[in-house]
Amino acid sequence: RNFNIDEISVGVTENPEIARITITTKGDEKDIEQMLKQMNKLVDVIKVTALDEKNSVTRTLCLVKANTPTRDAKSEFIQYTDVFRGRIVDVSRTSLTAEITGDDDKIDAFINLVRILGIKEIARTGTTALERG
Repeated sequence: RNFNIDEISVGVTENPEIARITITTKGDEKDIEQMLKQMNKLVDVIKVTALDEKNSVTRTLCLVKANTPTRDAKSEFIQYTDVFRGRIVDVSRTSLTAEITGDDDKIDAFINLVRILGIKEIARTGTTALERG
């Protein structure tokens, strides 16, 4: 209600009857406080916590499929994936798909680096987060 959601990520938790929803948005302290109040009014909400970069661990997952029609292109893509501590998750004669996890800056850097090879597809999750400690 009157605030924009930049990203949303939903998944099961340690309790299979409860889903964790991570919403990424921007706003000042007053806006965030208002969002928390509105979410706490929802019937099925158990707990709402505001997290920031200092008090949380965040990750995003990205799958990148690149054109790799030659042996050199395949080798280059694999090297880039290794440097970013990713892994190759699919191989075909003309393309490779890498899985990269990390913060948005890391994923953006990987995408910009492999763009020269020709990106066929990108699928990116929303950010997921847990409170530190």
